[in-house]
Amino acid sequence: MSEELTTVIVTDTPPLETISTPAGEMPVVPLAHTSGGRVSGKAWKVPKSATVRSHLPEGVKTKKWEERMQKTRKEQAIKKLEEELKQEKADEIKRRKEITLERKKAAEERRRLEEAKAKVRSPPLPAAFSAVRCYAIV
Repeated sequence: MSEELTTVIVTDTPPLETISTPAGEMPVVPLAHTSGGRVSGKAWKVPKSATVRSHLPEGVKTKKWEERMQKTRKEQAIKKLEEELKQEKADEIKRRKEITLERKKAAEERRRLEEAKAKVRSPPLPAAFSAVRCYAIV
């Protein structure tokens, strides 16, 4: 049982007809089929077709959902790690500032205590050197 394959070519255009003119035989060229049945004679006019309007990004059209979600999870993990590192850095800076502030307060307290001790130990000034009774004689 042998089967033969036959190829049939179907065309929508009828065979070209020819018309006779004084110059000789000329083939008749059929017009292109349009919705209105007429064709523009302007060479630069292209036949209109339906516009494909898609505002989707190329990645959405071509990539699979799992790949996109994997990429999103990876980006979220990186962002979380960056935030943690920034927080650690900010905490370290805050800790150093607090240490410096405590040292400054301790130094101020020591200086204040030393001044108080110096006041207690020093003998009182004679009345002649008092700021209230000191006048300049001119």
